Amino acid sequence: MGVVLPVLFALFAAFSNALATVLQRRAALTVPQSDGFRPGLILDLLRRPVWIGGILAVIAAGAGQAAALATGALALVQPLFVLELPLALLIASLVTRQRLPGALWLAVAGVVAGLGIALVAASPMGNRTDVPAERWVVALAASAFAVAALAVTGLRLPPGRARAGCLGAATAVCYALTAALMKSAVHVLDDSGFVAFLTTWETYAFGATGICALLLLEHAMQGGPLVASQPALTLGDASISIALGVVLYEEHLRSGWWLLPQLLGIGLICAAVLALARAGEGAP
Repeated sequence: MGVVLPVLFALFAAFSNALATVLQRRAALTVPQSDGFRPGLILDLLRRPVWIGGILAVIAAGAGQAAALATGALALVQPLFVLELPLALLIASLVTRQRLPGALWLAVAGVVAGLGIALVAASPMGNRTDVPAERWVVALAASAFAVAALAVTGLRLPPGRARAGCLGAATAVCYALTAALMKSAVHVLDDSGFVAFLTTWETYAFGATGICALLLLEHAMQGGPLVASQPALTLGDASISIALGVVLYEEHLRSGWWLLPQLLGIGLICAAVLALARAGEGAP
């Protein structure tokens, strides 16, 4: 039961995020493309009802993610969001009434199989609730540097794969950090109540990083093809979250010969995500 609940909550969140991706991508392609970092992009998108629907799906995903992080390890919950890409393609095919070819179904199966193999082999454990301040300082500083470097580099590049990849990677760092901060804030809510939740710094920190992630995501979607931004976002979020889980929350992964099936699972995921991202370039 200790694994079932966080997995179910995470799957719900992944589905909601996939729905949000479909809606937000459709909305992002209807507004003028920006050459630089343009906060006004959000104002343009607010006039699109489909984007509002995407935001509601994001809120539902956030609730599911919070529940998953409250009951399970960060290194277990966040990798499950790899399923967002196949789910997004399946949802898009239903919305547009277009059938997915057999090769894409094979890639979807590859993501699911690879994720299952990797997680069973790694068996992430640990649910520490308190993180020393010095660990947060290092994690926040490293994450801020990485996001700034990737975002500045991406926005200086012309629209294309390199730009989308950089912005997708920056978004991934923000997503992973948001999850790590959310996990801490949710435990404050669970242990000390709503007032403590409103007064702890992690609550406002995960809100700020979440907003940064949203804005970077919209620019990544506009910056270039999905085949560049989505793998960077999907795989980056999972890998950085695992690292933060180990460093911040002292979560444990199996080692020794268990590394072989873990690498096999990761290889399957990477190959399948790249195949799905290429297919997603032509998705409406």
